Amino acid sequence: HALQVLLIFAKEDNQSDSFWWACDRAGYRCNIARTPESALECFLDKHQEIIVIDHRNSRYFDAEHICRSIRATKQSEHTVILAVVPRTSADQEEDSVLPLLSAGFNRQFMENSCITACYNELVQIEHGEVRSQFKLRACNAVFTALDHCQEAIEITSEDHVIQYVNPAFERMMGYHKGELIGKELTELPKSDKNCADLLDTINTFIKKGKEWQGVYYARRKSGDSIQQHVKITPVIGQGGKIRHFVSLKRLHCTNENNKQVSYFFHVIISIAFVSCSDVQRLHYFPHLYESNSFKCKNRRKDSTDVKSITSQSSDAPGLQTRRYSSMARIHSMTIEAPITKVINIINAAQENSPITVAEALDRVLEILRTTELYSPQLGTKDEDPHTSDLVGGLMTDGLRRLSGNEYVFSKNMNLSHSHLSVPNTINDVPPCIAQLLDNEESWDFNIFELEAVTNKRPLVYLGLKVFARFGVSEFLNCSEATLRAWLQMIEANYHSSNSYHNSTHAADVLHATAFFLGQDRVKGSLDRLDEVAALIAATIHDVDHPGRTNSFLCNAGSELAVLYNDTAVLESHHTALAFQLTTKDSKCNIFKNMDRNRYRTLRQAIIDMVLATEMTKHFEHVNKFVNSINKPMASEEASAHGEGSDCECTANIKNFPDNQTLIKRMMIKCADVANPCRPLELCIEWAGRISEEYFAQTDEEKRQGLPVVMPVFDRNTCSIPKSQISFIDYFITDMFDAWDAFAHLPVLMQHLANNYKHWKTLDELKCKSLRLPSEN
Repeated sequence: HALQVLLIFAKEDNQSDSFWWACDRAGYRCNIARTPESALECFLDKHQEIIVIDHRNSRYFDAEHICRSIRATKQSEHTVILAVVPRTSADQEEDSVLPLLSAGFNRQFMENSCITACYNELVQIEHGEVRSQFKLRACNAVFTALDHCQEAIEITSEDHVIQYVNPAFERMMGYHKGELIGKELTELPKSDKNCADLLDTINTFIKKGKEWQGVYYARRKSGDSIQQHVKITPVIGQGGKIRHFVSLKRLHCTNENNKQVSYFFHVIISIAFVSCSDVQRLHYFPHLYESNSFKCKNRRKDSTDVKSITSQSSDAPGLQTRRYSSMARIHSMTIEAPITKVINIINAAQENSPITVAEALDRVLEILRTTELYSPQLGTKDEDPHTSDLVGGLMTDGLRRLSGNEYVFSKNMNLSHSHLSVPNTINDVPPCIAQLLDNEESWDFNIFELEAVTNKRPLVYLGLKVFARFGVSEFLNCSEATLRAWLQMIEANYHSSNSYHNSTHAADVLHATAFFLGQDRVKGSLDRLDEVAALIAATIHDVDHPGRTNSFLCNAGSELAVLYNDTAVLESHHTALAFQLTTKDSKCNIFKNMDRNRYRTLRQAIIDMVLATEMTKHFEHVNKFVNSINKPMASEEASAHGEGSDCECTANIKNFPDNQTLIKRMMIKCADVANPCRPLELCIEWAGRISEEYFAQTDEEKRQGLPVVMPVFDRNTCSIPKSQISFIDYFITDMFDAWDAFAHLPVLMQHLANNYKHWKTLDELKCKSLRLPSEN
């Protein structure tokens, strides 16, 4: 998240202004408080990472008292507080910093109203104390995890002095941590059951920085020996030297004293095994594939059968009876998913089929049991690196590699992008903008001209025009002023620094969505609520986009990737943030006057559409649309040659909400990637912008040492025509063929053909840029 700064100045002056503009330049979110009371209230609400307090004049307030009151709160534990002190003359001795430190300040700043000096100070604090505080905050979470961990954990210094043990260790060994911390391991009693040279062997390993793992006897406080499975990991610290040793210990189960535990463990694991796919088994139970106690070359042959385990339990007949009846109930359950019914029908058909048919049906069952039913395999296209990289970069969540690199997601001040005034009503739009917007219903509308005349704020102006045309304010029962404030707030949260994913892209998607909603068959298939949901979804669908892909965020270990479990990270964030921003401020809450149930329905429709723009489910959405909309409609049209058949088709769609959902998803997906269907000059401009954004991502991946998810997007070697050809071949052609068959869009399909020809010509001439050199 963007760093937050609180400025506490009783009066506005050059110094407070300089810190404000320094925050703006650094991309920090900034608040100003004028009184001690408002300062404390603001801090308790926002929890700023940096606080700057004016310590130059005690006439207005006591800076040290304010610092102490903030430090008295629990939230200030990781906050850096800076005192602005008066400049001393050359012949005057500088005051000691100790009183400031005693009051709770971290450092002092000598009065200097130069913006760059303030900027440098803040940036140094961010890269120094603030980042250290972030690590300390993370340590709290780590120790909470260790305290709740089931394995016994012991951390010692390089000299084998115990520095930490968790509650599981205390329970296992019978000691209280107060009896252990600060003691050397040599002071604790040893078991005499270990081999004489075992400790020497362990020390030889770990002193070389190698991990040791094996079985070890330890003596509990009570005096009895217990057998443990131990893993000791050296931790390399400052100077490349070993600074700590981390030991993970768990009881080593033997056949003699753990027969009952082992029995229950294998029953549970076996039930899990028959319930999981092979991939899930490997993910959840990797130790069963690796450990010596469960080696298996053929998983299917060697996996344990639940029935054979339950039949072995001669010493628990009551439990055995209950388990048999439970298993019988599970097998007699009538809960059956559609895919289960399909598999059961195929299984039944196999019994009386010739061998060739039975084998073919076996292959069908194999395919149906995969998790990726809608994702095509690359096949021969796999040889094309552009296609491979696009698929890898857009349709996966990265390599999920754990990384110390933390991607800072948003540095947005929520300020407007320019000084162009926002119109009070749609009628107050400046003439040059109004003239451009007269053409907004045309597919060939030039969004880049609107971007230029609005100083990179096309979304507000186009949004006002489009929303007025569709009567959005009337539907939502909100004023035009509220709608205008909402559009302004949403646009302010798009990053104008992104070459592609900025508010111009959002305006372009909104324009395409409005154009599609104007097509007869689309209009006849959707309700008014669907139209409003589609326009809002298009407006917010990429809000706060960082200009990096989901794969990048997952590989970088970003906070959002962690928050959303590496799944549809950006799309989930866009919708969540849009609703948070909308509902937290009444002035821009366009939903505030809606009926609760109607709002819930609208909200779900918006969320569903934005999540549909995530590319991992691209082929699922397209295939469902083809099978549920295109094919039935083609059949109806073929059988009904009379007039009015189109009305019957759309009426049938309206009767099935699921079909309306498929249409809305397909519509926003096509609007989101409609660039190849725009007029050639617009298509070329968009291709240049997305390429630049991918180049910037590749540059950053290399800088941070992250996996490069799209290696072909290297600014020194990339062929833009090849990347566009691959994108059109793999993602665009089939999707727009299906959408055109439904919505009838001949102009778009002609542009697509012309643009594809342009890229093909460049590629054949070995040109890697957007145009031929002669055209440039």
